[in-house]
Amino acid sequence: MRIIGIILLTTTTQVVSGQLKIYILAGQSNMQGHAHIRTLDHMRMDPNSASILGSFRNPDGTSTVCEKVWISAIDTEKVEDERYGKLTVGYGASGLSTKIGPELAFGIYVQKYVNRPVLLIKTSWGGKSLHTDFRPPSAGPYKFNEKQLKKLRSQGDSIRQIQTDKNQKTGKYYHLMIKHIEKVLKNIKRIYPAYDIMSGYELSGFIWFQGWNDMVDQSTYPDRGKPGGYDEYTNTLNHFIRDVRRDLQVPNLPFIIGVMGVGGPVDKYGTNQKRYADIHRGFRQSMSAPALVPEFRGNVKVVLTEKYWDSQLAELSLRMNKIKENLKRLRKEKKLTSEEQEGFLENYKANEFTLEEIYMLETGVSNAAYHYLGSAKIISQIGKAFADAIATMDNY
Repeated sequence: MRIIGIILLTTTTQVVSGQLKIYILAGQSNMQGHAHIRTLDHMRMDPNSASILGSFRNPDGTSTVCEKVWISAIDTEKVEDERYGKLTVGYGASGLSTKIGPELAFGIYVQKYVNRPVLLIKTSWGGKSLHTDFRPPSAGPYKFNEKQLKKLRSQGDSIRQIQTDKNQKTGKYYHLMIKHIEKVLKNIKRIYPAYDIMSGYELSGFIWFQGWNDMVDQSTYPDRGKPGGYDEYTNTLNHFIRDVRRDLQVPNLPFIIGVMGVGGPVDKYGTNQKRYADIHRGFRQSMSAPALVPEFRGNVKVVLTEKYWDSQLAELSLRMNKIKENLKRLRKEKKLTSEEQEGFLENYKANEFTLEEIYMLETGVSNAAYHYLGSAKIISQIGKAFADAIATMDNY
C-alpha cells in the first residue's frame, strides 16, 4: 500500500507509529445517510445493533464525539456547504433534520481496529448514477444504445445536441469527488488541527455505496432482469476503481463495494417483491462482479447490505403506508373532516398494530424503503460491516 504525505530519507517506505489513516466514503443518497437520529432508540431492540448504539452514546445519553476520528463531508455542489470536525451524529444527509449515514459506525469501529487517528472524507450526492454522474474518465463518453436512439429519432429530437448535453453532465460528480479529496489532503490541519505532518498519512481504503439510480434505469439498461443486463455497470465500475487508484496515486487502494440490498435477500422476497427479483438479483451480481476480476482479487471486496435489512420493520412500514394511502384517498374525496382524518389514522393504528409495533414504527422508520427505511439500525450495521471488511484488507 502506498504511503502518502511524508518524505523519508530512506529507500524504503515504512509505516510510522501514529500515522493518520484516511478512508474515503463515496456514493449517492444511501452513503449520505437518511436515518433520523430519533431512530437510534430502535437499535436497543436488537442485540446486534444495541452493542453498536453503545458506542454512539455516552452513559448520560448524550451523543459520543469521537476524539480520534475526524470527518470532512460534502453532499452539495457548494464549497461553503462542507461540514467537518470530530465525528459524531449529524454527518448524514444535510438539511433541516439531524441524520446519520454509515460514516458514524464505520468511523468508530475502524478506529478501534487500527488504533490510530482516523480521517474520513465523505463525498456523496443523492440521485446520482454511475453511468453518467460518477462516470470515470477511462470509461469514455456515455453512449446511447439503439433503443434510446430509436426513441429519440421518433420524437424528432436532435441527437447531436442531446449527446452534447449528456457529455457536459458526464463525470461531473467523479471530478467533484476527486477535487474535494485533493482539497482535504492539501491541508489536513484545516480538518484535523492536531495532525502530525512528520508522521504523515496513509490512504487506507475507499468505500463505494451507490447503485439505486442505475438499477432503476431501464433506458440505460434495457435488458435489466435478463442475464448480462447490467454488464455495463460492472464494466464502468471496473473503470471507476482503476481511475480512483490512478488519480489518488494508490495502485492497490483497498476498495469496498456496498452492494445494494434494499428489500433484503432476494430468495426471501414476498409476493409483492417477486416481480423485482430478477432485476435486483442481476444488479447485485453486477455490483459484486469486480471482486472476481483477477487484478482486483484481494484488494476489492463486497459487503452484501441485504444482510442488514429489517424485514419486520419493512412489513410494518408497508402496512402503515397502505393506511396512509387510504386516508389520502378519503381526504381527496373530501369524505373526512380534519378532525375525522386524525381520528381515522389513530383508530386504524390501534386496530392494525400492537403497542410494540407502533413503538417500532415510530422509533425505527424515518424515510422511504429505498433509503433503507431511514433506519439507524440498518445503516449502522452496514457501516460497521464496511469497517469489518476493510479491517481484513488493511495493513495496520
